[in-house]
Amino acid sequence: MSISVVENLKKLREAMMQNGIDGYLINGSDPHLSEYMPEHWQSREFISGFSGSYGYLAFTQEEAVLWTDSRYFLQAEEQLKDTGIKMLKARLPESITPESWLAERMKYGDTVAMDASCYPISEIKSLEKLLVPEGVAIKYNVDLLEDIWDDRPDLPMNALSDYPIENAGVSRVDKIKIIKQELAAQKCNATVVTSLDDIAWTFNIRGSDVECNPVVLAYGLITPDKVTLFVDAVKLDDEIQQNIIADGIEIQNYDQFYEVLKSLKNLEILIDQVRTNALIEQLLRDNNQLSYGVSVPNLLKATKNSTEVKGFRQAMLSDGLALLDFQLWLEKELDKRDVSEFEIAEKLEYFRSKQKGYIGISFFPIVGYKDHGAIVHFHVTPESANMVSKDGVLLFDSGGQYEMGTTDITRTIRLGTVSKQTKIDFTLVLKGMIALSKVKFMKGAVGCHLDILARHALWQKGLNYGHGTGHGVGARLNVHEGPMAIRQDLLDVLIQPGMVLSNEPGLYRENEYGIRTENIILCVEQETTEFGTFYGFESLTLYPIDTTLIDIDLLADEEIDWINDYHQLVKVKLGVLATAEQFELLDRLTQAISK
Repeated sequence: MSISVVENLKKLREAMMQNGIDGYLINGSDPHLSEYMPEHWQSREFISGFSGSYGYLAFTQEEAVLWTDSRYFLQAEEQLKDTGIKMLKARLPESITPESWLAERMKYGDTVAMDASCYPISEIKSLEKLLVPEGVAIKYNVDLLEDIWDDRPDLPMNALSDYPIENAGVSRVDKIKIIKQELAAQKCNATVVTSLDDIAWTFNIRGSDVECNPVVLAYGLITPDKVTLFVDAVKLDDEIQQNIIADGIEIQNYDQFYEVLKSLKNLEILIDQVRTNALIEQLLRDNNQLSYGVSVPNLLKATKNSTEVKGFRQAMLSDGLALLDFQLWLEKELDKRDVSEFEIAEKLEYFRSKQKGYIGISFFPIVGYKDHGAIVHFHVTPESANMVSKDGVLLFDSGGQYEMGTTDITRTIRLGTVSKQTKIDFTLVLKGMIALSKVKFMKGAVGCHLDILARHALWQKGLNYGHGTGHGVGARLNVHEGPMAIRQDLLDVLIQPGMVLSNEPGLYRENEYGIRTENIILCVEQETTEFGTFYGFESLTLYPIDTTLIDIDLLADEEIDWINDYHQLVKVKLGVLATAEQFELLDRLTQAISK
């Protein structure tokens, strides 16, 4: 535990006293409400030492609490040790929200504050509903960290690039036309575009302002008579600037966005309460008519066009070849020596970097051997790494950004002796993954309708996993993409053809091992009958599943057929491109199984 966390917490409480604040909230995001963000906005890690990508913090003079979800329970307990900050579990039926926790501790006349520019509208409204009737005042635009974060990093100023139509499939001019049509259908004539991936998609630009996510710090504003991109001029070379202007888009500096919002009047503006920060709403609501709904670019972006789907397929081929090289290396090295988890993470990136069109990782690799496998989002460092030997199982979850697409894959592989329980657990997880891969479902389904398929085999044995089953995946964009998801929570976003999601059930036995098998899947239309239209999924990921970990007696014949068919597909697709050495491994890993 860093001494600085305790010192920073002390400084924060002093700042609270000086500003007459009794309760302070930090959600660890940025004005774009990003999951991952530049160091300048990594406030959660600065004040608590917790480095996970999800977590809320609440402070009073007596208590400090961090909420995170099951991906980070073990990590948070370790990183918060001796800091004076307590971890509470989020996203469970019995979980208390940060707003409710704080409301229980505030009394009439107290004041709660937060930086509303980093809070979604929906959460601010929940807070107001709890606090205002109790006579608790709210200060909205208070960034207490600015005065105590002495070496706060500057905002990144990296150059952006045009994303060519050969990869995007649709020009930015046409995308803006479609957005305006969708707005009109919802009786609106304007919208703000604030999520960085929405901006990158809408304006066909890419950047490197956020590690792993190819996005640019920018805002977008679409009104009846003007489309504006707010981005720092230093990020644009002359050619890109001219191209954007030629497409009818005005360019203003990034820091002018909020000033321009103040000047807007008499517009009917669509606002996404989940993806738009509360300061934006405060600046728009008095002089304009606001409507609330899902961000139009976010919903359009979720349905991939044929060019984007082609890009995914190309990226999966590159990824599969890279992983063949990785597994060949790992097998050879383990015959000679133990290998650290950190070295494995580095090698996963190294072998991807040898592929044509590789740009970088799509997220930090998760490499978990034995007990580390049970830490769902384990971020390995040279200091924390386990040594991996020819025993047990290894879980690795990794992905790449390629010029044509984004990948995300998890495999659990056998390294040596494993217990019968390990094979049972692996097979139950695999059954769930296969069930979701094979499903045919009616048009109109949302993610929670499908989630049970991935959990059913585990539930029958009294087992479960705490994370979601599937997240959207961006087309050469963020590896985590909404608004759809396959999880137990109710999200009223339909799963539709063209959507690309992960399929990743798992099982985690604390202090023993973790198991997860993940493919990327594409929603496709299967048939229309007199009873309606039916959809299904196509597996895009191309890499073998370790059949030596399967308890064959737990599989039905149709599940065995699915595995053999999938492996035949993988062998054909990768085999055409494989070297002799790669093909020898591929042939071994894709041998048909039977009872």
